[in-house]
Amino acid sequence: MILAGDIGGTKVNLALYEERAGRLEPIRCERYSSLDSSGLEPILDEFLSSETVDIQRACFGVAGPVKSGVCRVTNLSWEVSASALKKRLGTDRVFLLNDLAAMASSIPFLSASQCVELQGGASGNGRIAVLAAGTGMGQAFLWPQDDGRREIIDTEGGHCDFAPRTTEEAELLRFFLKRWDRVSIERVLSGDGLAALHQFLSSPQEQEALSSADVIRYGLSGEDAVCRQALQWFASLYGACAGNLALQILAEGGVYVGGGLAPRLLPVLQEGGFMEAFRAKGRFSAFLEKMPVRVIVDENAPLLGAARFAQAAQ
Repeated sequence: MILAGDIGGTKVNLALYEERAGRLEPIRCERYSSLDSSGLEPILDEFLSSETVDIQRACFGVAGPVKSGVCRVTNLSWEVSASALKKRLGTDRVFLLNDLAAMASSIPFLSASQCVELQGGASGNGRIAVLAAGTGMGQAFLWPQDDGRREIIDTEGGHCDFAPRTTEEAELLRFFLKRWDRVSIERVLSGDGLAALHQFLSSPQEQEALSSADVIRYGLSGEDAVCRQALQWFASLYGACAGNLALQILAEGGVYVGGGLAPRLLPVLQEGGFMEAFRAKGRFSAFLEKMPVRVIVDENAPLLGAARFAQAAQ
């Protein structure tokens, strides 16, 4: 049995997979709030208390950089340790990955129903870029190897500097600089960033601060024009970020957009603002027009990626 985990700033997803004739079949999947727990171990205890299973391998995608088998979760006060998990699970085959590396690991195994295409194109065996906005902003790459495999390259690209493209976005940067000394991509392209973007677009006397969930709900329903505008701005900023990432590695294999926000914002992403900003790269616009762009709509993709990594690890 393989245990897979996806550990983020607000949620923990856990799943058991069984290997059958070379295929991985999900047996059980549960979702927990990470904000309600002091760490991963209590959640594991709850997940495993209902049944006795022989866990032979385990892999956890964690939202933060993994160093020497340890990860301090970026948006939580948790520390996740591979050595501690080995003792808890009774197996030496325990692996920690950055959460976006786990998501990237799933891409070769995703079905057509698990993705929605924003732009068609032949992916071939080219480099693949993955980015995901949710509690934070993650980025990773899949790099083709001579033997046909793809190497997973994790990054902390979401903590690179936010770069405005227009005078309006420069004003947005000034607004964010009133809150933080430094504005990273994650400060803007995240749930908190969407809520702050809504505040930026609202006049002081017009509306009280809304959560990102409220902005999405009112914006998608058309109940609130400012919420709708915030979603469109967010989609454009997200598309520009995706286009930058595609150019940085020449991602001819495609760009995959995952995380908690993209599936919820899919109707807005499909309106065209995302792809317009993605392609608006001057002399390289024609190059980007041929690049496949897909939204991962299955939130369990990182679990599949973690399980596949554990299955293949030596």
